[in-house]
Amino acid sequence: QVRLVESGGGLVQAGGSLRLSCAVSGRTISTFAMGWFRQAPGKEREFVATINWNGGQQYYADSVKGRFTISRDNAKNTVYLQMNSLKPDDTAVYYCASRGELNRHEASPDVNTYDYWGQGTQVTVSS
Repeated sequence: QVRLVESGGGLVQAGGSLRLSCAVSGRTISTFAMGWFRQAPGKEREFVATINWNGGQQYYADSVKGRFTISRDNAKNTVYLQMNSLKPDDTAVYYCASRGELNRHEASPDVNTYDYWGQGTQVTVSS
């Protein structure tokens, strides 16, 4: 059974930083692209960042580009999201996801291309 567990969320002041982790069990992620998404109250889930299977390619939403960094440690079966210069608009539940089997190596911003999801971790940025 594949399980993704996010951690590292919390309450931070605007301008602060957080580092989210996503530990995966039941699947070796070394051949799978991974992604981070977020969902704010009353809004749809949106793309944040994605990384291909070996970490050689990363893509970001325009809203986080230059502030967030996605990375992975395949030896630890874990993906990270370093978030700097946080803004109140970054407040959301953050989810990590593992790409589905089709084109699994490739980074993707499309929520529909991921087949396993974590339960989410809350990030709240105060002004």
